[in-house]
Amino acid sequence: MALRGSLHALFRVWTYREYALFMGGQGPSLMTLWMQRVGVGWLAWELTHSPAWLGAVAAADLAPMIVLAPFAGVLTDRGNPLAQARIAQALFVVQAITMATFTLTGLMTIELLFGLSLVSGSLQPLASTARFAIVPATVPREAFATAIATDSALFNASRFVGPALAGLLIPFAGVGGTFVVHAIGCTIFSSTLAMMRLAPPDRKGRRRNSILGEVGESFAYISRHPGIGPLFLMLTAVSICIRPMQDMMPGFAGSVFDAGAVGLAWLTSAMGVGALASALWIAMRGHISGLARTVVHGCLGLAISVFGFVATDILWVSIVFSALAGFTFNLMTTGTQTLVQSSIADELRGRIMGTYTVIYRGTPAFGAVAVGALAETIGLRTTLGISAAVTLAAWALTAPRRRAITAAVERK
Repeated sequence: MALRGSLHALFRVWTYREYALFMGGQGPSLMTLWMQRVGVGWLAWELTHSPAWLGAVAAADLAPMIVLAPFAGVLTDRGNPLAQARIAQALFVVQAITMATFTLTGLMTIELLFGLSLVSGSLQPLASTARFAIVPATVPREAFATAIATDSALFNASRFVGPALAGLLIPFAGVGGTFVVHAIGCTIFSSTLAMMRLAPPDRKGRRRNSILGEVGESFAYISRHPGIGPLFLMLTAVSICIRPMQDMMPGFAGSVFDAGAVGLAWLTSAMGVGALASALWIAMRGHISGLARTVVHGCLGLAISVFGFVATDILWVSIVFSALAGFTFNLMTTGTQTLVQSSIADELRGRIMGTYTVIYRGTPAFGAVAVGALAETIGLRTTLGISAAVTLAAWALTAPRRRAITAAVERK
């Protein structure tokens, strides 16, 4: 009976038309995005064979979040999130076509790859803050937890399917093929966004400060909140230290496991499988009770998983630990997102989730550069071992505050 109820909650969110349109269009786009990311990483490695360049290209995709996401959140709270998403997605189509053109004509260089990754990273804040506002608007409030976690499950399913398909496509069509496919995926999402019909948010009566003032208000709110503040601090630590593990996978596949593009696809897909499993588990729960405790414990599990990953040079063993790392990392990120989305008011959603986006997609830019540079000197395995130790310290600092965090973010 419990399983039947969980499956009912999981499938019910798809009966809402606008939610189904958004997710149905986002699915192909996310899958091809991960194909492109595998292609970008492998192309950067082929062009340079340098962990430092791997980190720099990853940072180009992530760093704009740090500066732009808070302001994108203000735009989302002031304007129409659906219109914002449509504009961002159209520009993604242009970026993907440009990537494919330079690569297929043999004109791509590491500098161009860096620049085009920077363009993609600059568009992500607009798309992400709009998405965080759109998803809750497509379902009733009692379906928030399931809808948000299902969104994450779809994202992480793409992390499994996309890299696996990229691993099959690259040997036959080359890296440029992944960029062509992503242009198609973005076009599909643009089409479903055009079909959606959501009433623009009611902004009447809302007091407006300056853009900088509203960004400052959101930071002040987060710092005072007894639940969101500690969760965001813990998430910052693991985003800087552990998130770059994914960006270093081409280096592990090439120099540690000597497994090539196929090994890279297996390692990246394993992380996606683990992340998908945790997202589905949260979605099937259908409620937030006990989720704060799960998020905190997930930090401990993540540290243990990364220690296991760097302790071996056997590919199949590393694949298992890669899956465990994906499970625990996504347990933290999806759990935190679900708790925060369920506990904030609509008028703050864009700005607060903009800060979440800075942490989840922006701060890893620092980590990617630092991990890449350090790995150049002391090696990939030692560097990620240090990252796991920092993650363990973050868990030790947060665990004693678990009860206060639970009381603040699990209120009905």
